[in-house]
Amino acid sequence: LVRMQFLQILSRKPGSLEMLFQIPFCQKQFPYTCLSTSACVYSKKKKGSSYEQVDQEKYKNLVQSVTSYKTSAQTPETILEEDNLLYGPPGKHRPPIKAGTKTPKNWVPLINPSKRILPLSSDSNVPMKIGLQRTKMPSVTRILQQTLSPQQVFYLERWKQKMIEELGKEGFEEYTKNLFLQGELFHSALESIFLSEETAAKEQGEDDVVSGYLSSVGHVLEDISEVKALESGVHHETLQYLGLVDCVAKYRGRLCVIDWKTSEKPKPFLQNTYDNPLQVAAYIGAINHDANYDFQVRCGLVVVAYKDGSPAHPHFMDLDLCSQYWNKWLLRLEEYLDKN
Repeated sequence: LVRMQFLQILSRKPGSLEMLFQIPFCQKQFPYTCLSTSACVYSKKKKGSSYEQVDQEKYKNLVQSVTSYKTSAQTPETILEEDNLLYGPPGKHRPPIKAGTKTPKNWVPLINPSKRILPLSSDSNVPMKIGLQRTKMPSVTRILQQTLSPQQVFYLERWKQKMIEELGKEGFEEYTKNLFLQGELFHSALESIFLSEETAAKEQGEDDVVSGYLSSVGHVLEDISEVKALESGVHHETLQYLGLVDCVAKYRGRLCVIDWKTSEKPKPFLQNTYDNPLQVAAYIGAINHDANYDFQVRCGLVVVAYKDGSPAHPHFMDLDLCSQYWNKWLLRLEEYLDKN
């Protein structure tokens, strides 16, 4: 019955039946379901597409770029052109200038070119110790404290609040007082070592607090010679600031401004010492522009000592590094003067 209906359908179109049996591959036997399906596909009308109503010529380039698989990949140039067309040219924003790359307005050289250097005299081995002048000139410590960055202030305040929570307000005040006292005793003990070994040995045996710090810097002291100044006041005659230098001596044969620091945490790298390198650079510049000193210094040394006797970390600063921190110091000094 199905075959008869199929033949009737084909017979409605003249020549269709004849054409079907003339096709070579029809000599093979196919299931009737396959023929029936083919007939349905053949008789089905093609539906019209809504895209046929679009102006093909107007959007010819767009159609080709979307449908053609031969379209080449976009290059950075064409992507940039597309972005420029869609969003406009990119905004030209200059990167922020880092503080270290700025040039101080009132630049003064670290090394004083007009200072006369006298030949070193071996008559006196007593280090210089000039009293700190009490004038209206700001100190190096004060300038650095009043020009801390917002980030430094944040971390300092957070540390303070954490300590107050642990120790209480009175306990924190006692803690900071003891820290300053330990620092003073440590500096006094070092001064005694450089002036009189016998006195230093006696103090070291009597004070257990200082003995740890002295043990910590033992290997550094072996490399220090020819002490020129101890706890001596300096002032920069041109820039008008002052400070108190811990020590000026040779470290491994090179004359340095030496700054002794105590710490409860290890500071193996110079950047761990915060503003200490700026302080050293400020002292170097002051000595080189202070008529009281008949020599100039080109290097610095920050020594971090530990209470538990762990080996201290000596951070040496050559002339190039000192010059970099000198520029940063001049910027901090300008910032302080602008605020005051």
